[in-house]
Amino acid sequence: MIKKFLKYVEITTKITSLFAYINTMLFMIYEKQPINTKLMAIFFIAMFLFDLTTTAINNYIDSKDYPEMLPIPRKSAFISIMVMLGISTVLGLYLAFNTGIIVLLLGGLCFLLGIFYTFGPIPISRIPLGEVISGVAYGMFIPFLMMYINNPSHYLALSLSFETINLSINVMPFISFFLFSLVTTFTTANIMLANNTCDIEKDTAVGRLTLAYYIGRKWAVRLYALLYYGTYVSVALMVICRFLHPIALIYFLSLPLVIKNIHTFRDAQIKEKTFITSIKNFIIINTCYGISILAAIIVSAVI
Repeated sequence: MIKKFLKYVEITTKITSLFAYINTMLFMIYEKQPINTKLMAIFFIAMFLFDLTTTAINNYIDSKDYPEMLPIPRKSAFISIMVMLGISTVLGLYLAFNTGIIVLLLGGLCFLLGIFYTFGPIPISRIPLGEVISGVAYGMFIPFLMMYINNPSHYLALSLSFETINLSINVMPFISFFLFSLVTTFTTANIMLANNTCDIEKDTAVGRLTLAYYIGRKWAVRLYALLYYGTYVSVALMVICRFLHPIALIYFLSLPLVIKNIHTFRDAQIKEKTFITSIKNFIIINTCYGISILAAIIVSAVI
């Protein structure tokens, strides 16, 4: 039963949230930011459960007309969604209660995006914003929530009253966060872009008009490559701006492998054969990114 449940929630696809969490923790350690281990443990459980929930909702909805597609009974599938959603919601509210309205608002937005990604009259996955939203949700929302929960005043402050709304942003920490988040943002978005590029004809036939449909296969493949190259630009800028130690440039050692996979996808966009390049590049890039930040931590501690 456990194996069937793990298949239902597609446990092997949860690398996106795991890498976002691990690399953000490493970056916070490098920046010597305070880390509340209790809140980070709660955040991890809430994040991971909600990631499982969004996948479960997607599979539950897709199997509406064909219940046999589900590896577990449909009733059990629905109950598991409610349980995971309930637990992640309670944990999210606990985090918001302990940290403030920013976490409540941003966490609430994450919940809405996750639920309506495949649910509702016009699911997000069926419109051109799918790549952007999935990339930002994993690449920016997760890191920012983690950083903000541990060090709220370092990034921004929000005060609300019946008469005024005051928002102040600390520019340099925000730029540092933004550049850091681009690696996971771009690599996550490319997983969906590769999937939609492979399925343009199939998606169009069922009215699923994704970004790849609007920009065409040729430009979708170009964008696929540009997003990967953009991760190297972001790391270089972090070093230039002194947000990362120069040793982090070992990240560029991953470039030949990434280019090889880009060329493989450029030559043919076939779901069964070349979509895997987006997964391979995600793992290669984010693993090397984590290693480069870890190297920066070690060198900074020694010097």
